[in-house]
Amino acid sequence: MDDGFLMEVCVDSVESAVNAERGGAGRIELCAGLVEGGTTPSMGLLQVVKQCVRVPVFVMIRPRGGDFLYSDREVEVMKADIRLAKLHGADGLVFGALTEDGRIDTELCTALLAVCRPLPVTFHRAFDMVHDPVVALETLISLGFERVLTSGCDSSALEGLSLIKRLAEQVMPSALNVTSLLFLPGGGITERNLQRILEGSTASEFHCSARSARDSGMKFRNPNVTMGASFSAPEYSIKVADVAKVRTLNAIAKNIL
Repeated sequence: MDDGFLMEVCVDSVESAVNAERGGAGRIELCAGLVEGGTTPSMGLLQVVKQCVRVPVFVMIRPRGGDFLYSDREVEVMKADIRLAKLHGADGLVFGALTEDGRIDTELCTALLAVCRPLPVTFHRAFDMVHDPVVALETLISLGFERVLTSGCDSSALEGLSLIKRLAEQVMPSALNVTSLLFLPGGGITERNLQRILEGSTASEFHCSARSARDSGMKFRNPNVTMGASFSAPEYSIKVADVAKVRTLNAIAKNIL
C-alpha cells in the first residue's frame, strides 16, 4: 500500500511480472490464459516469478475458461492447485464459483477457502455473473473473503461504476459492521478512465493489465497456421505488461488519492 492505494496488475509471464513491479505495482495477480479472462498458471511460472519480484503474488485458481460452475473433478483440480500454489510461495489466492442459478456457491467456496487458509483470498470476476450482486456481496462477507474483483457486473469498471459505488457503500462498517472486505475495480481500466473510476468508486485498490503488444522475435513466419481457434491471439505478437503504462496509472492514482 502506498499513499492510500494499491495497484494490482494481472500478468501471465515473468517479463510482465518484472515490468509490473518496475512500474510500481503493489501486487501481482498471476494467471495463464488472459485471453479467457485468466486461468491457473503453471507452478513453474509461479516459482520463477517469486524469484524475480518482491511484491506479493496472488495466484489465480481457475481450471478452465468459460463459466464458473465446476464439476467434482474440476474441484479436485482446484484444491490440488491451491495446495501447490501455497507450497511454491503464493502470497494469496484468487477464485470464484457459482451455482447454476447464478448464486455464490457457498458450499464449494467454504471448502476452497479452508484449503487456502491462512492466505488471503480474492473472489474474482465470477462476481460479475451473479444473479443478484447485493445478495452475492452479503454472501462473500459472511464467507470471509478479503477482496472482490468486479467490473460492476458490466462490460468494464467504468460502465459498472455506479453499481461498484453502491456495493462499496453496502460494506461500510456502519452498514454491516465489517471492515475487511475490499473492492477492486477491474476490467478495461486505462490511463483515460482511471481517475473517474477511482473518484467514483472510493476504492483504495484497483486491478489492471496495462499491456502493450510486442512483436515476436521470429524471423521465419508461417502465415497459414494458427495454434488455436480463429479468435485466438496471433502467434507473432506477444502482449506484456508495459512499464510506462503501469507507471502512468500509478502516477494518476497517487495524484487522486
